Amino acid sequence: MIALSLAEIAAVVGGQTHDIPDPSVQVTGPVVRDSREVVPGSLFAAFVGERVDGHDFAPQVIEAGAVAVLASRPVGLPAVVVEDVQTALGALARHVVHRLGATLVALTGSAGKTSTKDLIAQVLRHKAPTVFTPGSLNNEIGLPLTALSATEETQFLVLEMGARGIGHIRYLTGLTPPKIGLVLNVGTAHIGEFGGREQIAEAKGELVEGLPEDGAAILNADDPLVRAMAPRTKAKVVLFGESAEADVRAENVRLTDSGQPSFRLHTPSGASDVTMRLYGEHHVSNALAAAAVAHELGMSAEEIALALSEAGTLSRWRMEVTERPDGVTIVNDAYNANPESMRAALRALAAMGKGRRTWAVLGKMAELGDEALAEHDAVGRLAVRLNVSKLVAVGGIEASWLQLGAYNEGSWGEESVHVSDAQAAIDLLRSELRPGDVVLVKASRSVGLESVAQALLEAGAEGEVAAR
Repeated sequence: MIALSLAEIAAVVGGQTHDIPDPSVQVTGPVVRDSREVVPGSLFAAFVGERVDGHDFAPQVIEAGAVAVLASRPVGLPAVVVEDVQTALGALARHVVHRLGATLVALTGSAGKTSTKDLIAQVLRHKAPTVFTPGSLNNEIGLPLTALSATEETQFLVLEMGARGIGHIRYLTGLTPPKIGLVLNVGTAHIGEFGGREQIAEAKGELVEGLPEDGAAILNADDPLVRAMAPRTKAKVVLFGESAEADVRAENVRLTDSGQPSFRLHTPSGASDVTMRLYGEHHVSNALAAAAVAHELGMSAEEIALALSEAGTLSRWRMEVTERPDGVTIVNDAYNANPESMRAALRALAAMGKGRRTWAVLGKMAELGDEALAEHDAVGRLAVRLNVSKLVAVGGIEASWLQLGAYNEGSWGEESVHVSDAQAAIDLLRSELRPGDVVLVKASRSVGLESVAQALLEAGAEGEVAAR
């Protein structure tokens, strides 16, 4: 964070200093909410959770070097006490962002937010110091914590914004007002909470409503609900996609033999060829979104293409591809799942597995409401249509719907199986995998299927040791 004294922080957040001998002492390190992340110079934000009260860690964080605690009650140690820690955190982020003067890029969408955010950050780092949301910390706590990690050298701040209802993104843009706003897509993720895709579009469009006149709204030309957001902003509108009307578009899209996308990138200032290190054709749209942002910030087509071709995966469990010593390839995409990302992952598996046996180890897609049965059934059917060698559906009723879809599409038991839990999937795969197989692991975060990918990787390592 930029250096601020405790007196300044108290004034910004409307708090009172307690047990602070010298209010001019500065916070020079990050603002953190996890006591394990404290380093000398930190400010520790004490949240009260269902099981843990951050105030209880005050002695530990001060001993570890925190300058003070941002707290909702005195803790007997240096603290800035406020009525509400979350509100204070937001106020502090808003103040720091204003002081910095960095260009803020915010993005939202139903699928691909984190992967696209990682691409944008890697491209912009070629131009200037860039701070971006770690992982998917995109809510009312994670977003201000990211903003507060910026320093005086930061020129670009890339922030992912999530929403679970109308008004959420409007609140986030109030904390960290963006200059550039990107909307990727409107899908069915969280449709059970919103009630329909139109309501999701209403929520996602709050991002472009918050842009200034001299800003830019980057919209997906291939998604009608996103494209329809153009009248909702006073900022310049830039379209990206494969549509001929897109300002930033891709031509000659193809996949390499290993499933990595390659295409000709066209921008208003020129064109250049891209071959990505990431896997799956769905990353083309993500790359075009990142390219549109970078072009608005002054990068040439050649600079953007080079950066996209060098970019890798920054966030865990998102199409992480690892080849075991025995030639089995594990694709760990277990961080989360919705119908759009599930379909994209299956298509990537099919592209990667040409001439090889492919396994789709899939679990529940959460928060689909009344659409849950139809969406799981459709994914099971798609696995069969893509000629996935075997579908392993893991878990309860939703997994049975996955297998039902595969069965009804023509899988008569040889190509699909329903297992009760992750351990059952691990046991099955350990006994049946052969060298050269490709295994995709994907489900909503709550299912915890990353344990399957980890166990398979460990089994491969053990096999290598045994062979020696």
